Amino acid sequence: MKKIKPKKGGEEYIFRVSVSKESPVFYHGKTNNKIAKLKTMPHRKIGILGNQNLYKFAEAIVESFDFYFDHCFGFFDNLKNPHKSDKNKSYELFTDIPDIEPTESKSVKKTKISQAWKKEGEKMLFMFDYGDGWNFLVKLEKITDADLKKSYPIILEKMGESPEQYPDYEEDEL
Repeated sequence: MKKIKPKKGGEEYIFRVSVSKESPVFYHGKTNNKIAKLKTMPHRKIGILGNQNLYKFAEAIVESFDFYFDHCFGFFDNLKNPHKSDKNKSYELFTDIPDIEPTESKSVKKTKISQAWKKEGEKMLFMFDYGDGWNFLVKLEKITDADLKKSYPIILEKMGESPEQYPDYEEDEL
């Protein structure tokens, strides 16, 4: 992942990104039992510049969990039902891909972090790999002056082991 140095006066946005207990989502009759049995979900703290885009942030999230950055994704303000998100607060890669019918979501390549998150405490759902359904809760913890000695995005903290991106599933007994 390409990193950049901040310019004087740049802002660092610090996020806590947690794996959702429902990842991969419990649809299609399959369950990721390794995730279901965890008491504490793995999380990462990521610092990124306010002028970097959501595509770069998605790449940092995926790589921080040791996943391949090989699927479509989106950020949504509706944490429970992303498909009912406010169209002004949903951002999808589909919008940026030519030859795909656009969604009502905004671009992840044209939208800056500072445009999507306005204040500390705001949360969004980051959905990665719509087929397997990896969901991450993304919370903006702090906006601060960027460190001119660092390159961004930067992983500030890793808690918990990264889950397998392509685990073996067991049929749900429900």
